[in-house]
Amino acid sequence: MQFEEERKRSIVQFVEQHSRGSVQELSQKMGVSESTVRRDLKELEEARLLKRTHGGAVSLQSVNFEAAIPDKADRFLDEKLRIARKAVEMIREGDAILLDGGTTTLQIARELKTFSNIKVITNSIMALNELKDCRNIEVSITGGMLRPDTMAFVGPMTERSLDMVRVDKAFLGTNGLDLHEGITTPNMLEAATKRKMIAVAKQVILLADHSKIGQISFCKVADLTEMNHCILDSGVPESFIRGITSLGVDFTLV
Repeated sequence: MQFEEERKRSIVQFVEQHSRGSVQELSQKMGVSESTVRRDLKELEEARLLKRTHGGAVSLQSVNFEAAIPDKADRFLDEKLRIARKAVEMIREGDAILLDGGTTTLQIARELKTFSNIKVITNSIMALNELKDCRNIEVSITGGMLRPDTMAFVGPMTERSLDMVRVDKAFLGTNGLDLHEGITTPNMLEAATKRKMIAVAKQVILLADHSKIGQISFCKVADLTEMNHCILDSGVPESFIRGITSLGVDFTLV
């Protein structure tokens, strides 16, 4: 059996190598009780060596990491296109909609050009660029502090701008989607901006490809049950489908 400090080092190494670890598997790996693992995880979190989650822990690299837009634009593109096209089916002429920043919402912007009477509010420079020449779509940009990694505005100015509007539907992206931890993102300002988007919308639709499932980032945005609808691709694990069904959250698989 390992000494306490050796065990803790082994736990950190395991979590970093696998991005996450459950209490049960760490207990088996380390040959100690689950209560001992929970105590170790609490102390390791206090030492800022990992982050505890419901039933285990994730590495700090995992919760803090955020890929830049150019690095993720082409990842799971087919899935993002299917999700975006299903989202567009939910939009009606006369709607006022809110588009979050992100690569999936960018695909929605590209699909909106056939509409003749909708209002679009967005914090995304890329979405604005897609829609700027559409004469039949009224487009508003929030302004605020620009995050170069996401090419989206965030922060207090963005939130004050959002306070001025009420929309029929908000389409949100996410970095992480977990049944227990909910919707998460690596950046605090990004999380606050998303929460404001939720607050000003009659209906909130979450968009997530299967790569986001089970991922947990640094800042929580909302619980999954706060979403009116989720659009997911068919690569989502069956265990997640069972979980989201048990939570009573409406969803569509594409």
